[in-house]
Amino acid sequence: RVSLLFMGDIMGHDTQIRSAEDRQTRTYNYDDVFEHIRPVISEADIAIANLEVTLAGPPYKGYPQFSSPAALAAACRDAGIDCLVTANNHSADRGGKGIRATIFRLDSLGMPHTGTFTDPGSRDKQQPLMIERNGISVALLNYTYGTNGLPVPSPLVVNMLDRERVTQDISKAKELNPDIIVLFLHWGTEYDTIPSPQQEDMAEYFLSKGAGLVIGSHPHVL
Repeated sequence: RVSLLFMGDIMGHDTQIRSAEDRQTRTYNYDDVFEHIRPVISEADIAIANLEVTLAGPPYKGYPQFSSPAALAAACRDAGIDCLVTANNHSADRGGKGIRATIFRLDSLGMPHTGTFTDPGSRDKQQPLMIERNGISVALLNYTYGTNGLPVPSPLVVNMLDRERVTQDISKAKELNPDIIVLFLHWGTEYDTIPSPQQEDMAEYFLSKGAGLVIGSHPHVL
């Protein structure tokens, strides 16, 4: 058996950035954000979260174009989150520099991630993200409905939620013979508590093609 925990959306509004700042040292610490749920996270064999900010460096800013200190991702790691998905409607908030910086900062923290890539070759090599616990393998794929109309400069890649593309990626994942394929999809309507008919239709289609779980983020409600 393996237990999976999905979290998000992890964001950083202006007030949250200020609350994490030590004004004297100009450093940031988000450890207390996860203090009360750390035991819940640690109980899961695999904890996966949607990181809905860029780690693009200063100036740090919240809505509408997010850039948070890398300390936020470090706190995710230290709280027991095993990997982050990064394809969402805020992936391109700070342009190509932000996409690239987010990838590099997560790599430097030793935090596995998927959804955004430095180039198509890296996408093909690094996707799906394979996670193994208790002798059980999980293939993780992550996509977003869009990037708020902001362009993704070539050769960078933000995985877009395209039915044919996802179907191809599921087929590729099946060749690795995982025990389960998980789709983490950034989609839907904010604050709607039930999926739309279009979401239900697409989810059923992906399940019929071999996905084992379809997990949704973006609406900010369960």
